[in-house]
Order: sequence, then structure tokens, then C-alpha cells
Amino acid sequence: MKKEKLKTTKWDPVDYLKTNKDMAHYLEAAIEDGDPTLISAALGDIARAKGMSRVARKAGLGRESLYKALSPNGNPEFATILKVVRALGLRLHASVENA
Repeated sequence: MKKEKLKTTKWDPVDYLKTNKDMAHYLEAAIEDGDPTLISAALGDIARAKGMSRVARKAGLGRESLYKALSPNGNPEFATILKVVRALGLRLHASVENA
């Protein structure tokens, strides 16, 4: 019997970031993980979902600069992260860790 070929498609989180609540939960999960690269990637995904040019304009950054900062090799300054979070309509917050 001939085996069927398995068809796969590339998974893109942007396809699932439909609402602001989805985006907030996605960023929160990345923050809880604690990996700065993952947080930056999550911000990049959310920015792509909202429109990179629009987010860059609201953050006062160039589109290319934003892509570079949020790329896997990017290393954005914290001030850039804050500008992007604000431009996305999200907020960062702190809470006490359960000990």
C-alpha cells in the first residue's frame, strides 16, 4: 500500500492574533517565560498582526528599524520596547511573584 504524503503548512502566530485580548494574552505568556528574545518576537508578531507600518508610525520609529529591532537577531533597547508596547495599545504591569 502506498503511503500518503504528509502535507504541512508553516504556522504563523499572526493568524491567531485577532483581538486585542488575544494579543495581550500572547505577550503575557512571553513575559512569563522570561526569555527576552521570545518577548521581542512576540512583540514583532503582534506588530505584524496590527500592521508594522502603522505600529512604527505610532511608536515614532522607522518601519525598517522596527523590523530590525524585533527580528530574531535584534536587540532592542528597553525604551524601544516601551514605545512599541504603547503603540500596540498594550500595557506592561508588575505583580508579586508567589513564593
